[in-house]
Amino acid sequence: MPGDLVMKALNRVHRLVLGATGGRFGWEAWGMPVVELTTTGRRTGLSRTTLLTSPYQEGSTVVVVASRGGDAHHPAWYLNVRDHPAVTVRVGGGPRRSMRAVVADEGERARLWPVLTDLHPNYAGYQRRTDREIPVVLLVPDEGDGTGVGSG
Repeated sequence: MPGDLVMKALNRVHRLVLGATGGRFGWEAWGMPVVELTTTGRRTGLSRTTLLTSPYQEGSTVVVVASRGGDAHHPAWYLNVRDHPAVTVRVGGGPRRSMRAVVADEGERARLWPVLTDLHPNYAGYQRRTDREIPVVLLVPDEGDGTGVGSG
């Protein structure tokens, strides 16, 4: 798995592609919508934004996977949402929305994991590469975002 510097560089390049094409390219990757996730840094309290893919959505809930390609360590964005679940999310170039990150509990993960790996078998490969259980995170609309939509 590439190190943190490589991952950050890839994220920057991805942002450059989005900017250079006016968003015409880069909002989909590997057959999945790209999610711009803005979190609060667990140590710094500063805003942190990363681009991820969402392998599955249920209604207004966006599912993301903290796989980091099967690395032995959790990605920083996951550690941030675990400590500060209030996030801002932009899916596929759409509007930014206030959401709440909810780490799937054992039962919810057990329900979702087969769906995720059936749709995108790479996640099963990532899980085989690591001893840690790869977390599944549900991004649910924040009830205060004005949409009136529940966790769908």
